[in-house]
Amino acid sequence: MINIPTALQSLRPAAEWVILGDELTWLDAEQTQPTDAEITAEVTRLQAVYDGNAYQRTRADAYAEVKEQLDQLYHDMAANKGDKTGDWFAAVKAVKDATPKP
Repeated sequence: MINIPTALQSLRPAAEWVILGDELTWLDAEQTQPTDAEITAEVTRLQAVYDGNAYQRTRADAYAEVKEQLDQLYHDMAANKGDKTGDWFAAVKAVKDATPKP
């Protein structure tokens, strides 16, 4: 879930501010404080980006560790299966098929 601090960091990188409870105190003399509407819009925008990339997080969890994938590739190459007939390709394709891009 995207929150106000994340939106503030996106809108005004390196700005100085503090949130105590629900109260935002703007401490930065260099950057102007974003309006409540700007903050709300940025939370909404960042949440949409995050939600739109859910398939990437799901795929990342489903893929085997890189060292295991490299071992699969090595064995595929040693068996002259460095193409779509190898175990590595089949494993990656299974993850991609199970979690397609939107």
